[in-house]
Amino acid sequence: MSVYKPANYEHLIGLRGFSEQLLRNHFQLYQGYVSNTNKLMETLRNLEREGKIGSPEYAEVKRRFGWEFNGMRLHEYYFENMTKESMEPNKNSKLYLKIVEDYGSYENWEKEFKSIGAMRGIGWVVLYYDAKANRLLNVWINEHDVGHLAGAKPILVMDVFEHAYMLDYGLKRVDYIEAFFKAINWREVERRFG
Repeated sequence: MSVYKPANYEHLIGLRGFSEQLLRNHFQLYQGYVSNTNKLMETLRNLEREGKIGSPEYAEVKRRFGWEFNGMRLHEYYFENMTKESMEPNKNSKLYLKIVEDYGSYENWEKEFKSIGAMRGIGWVVLYYDAKANRLLNVWINEHDVGHLAGAKPILVMDVFEHAYMLDYGLKRVDYIEAFFKAINWREVERRFG
């Protein structure tokens, strides 16, 4: 029984700066995370029924679960914070005003976010909101399950694994980042902030 169902992001086909083949490959990769999350949940249930909760096999499957689940969820955030419509952030939104408060200017925030995305390595760049400290933070996520800020809410998610850009941009990650910024669905990002 599948608990999680892959969302359909076909509406992104035609997104400027992203070829149809790149998007279709990326959707297929995402669907694999959904499938693997469900498979691991079933494996864990079977091991529990067999009384193997304390076994090394159970432990390894449990460790892997976070990687597959976060791969699924991060891709959902990523696809959902993109749009084919050209859009600017609303300079009167709570998010924009908070960015200016925490970073001094929108431009400072954008420069830092983009520079994190351009760092060597694979992973994600996430703008998090830490409600406890009332602070926005740009964060590098290495892999899917390493580097998340406990209790912080993802506001904007950018995939910087090679599969997100190599087909269209080769090694020019900075060009991909520029295309991503032109595709940000600011209304969704602002909604996430609240």
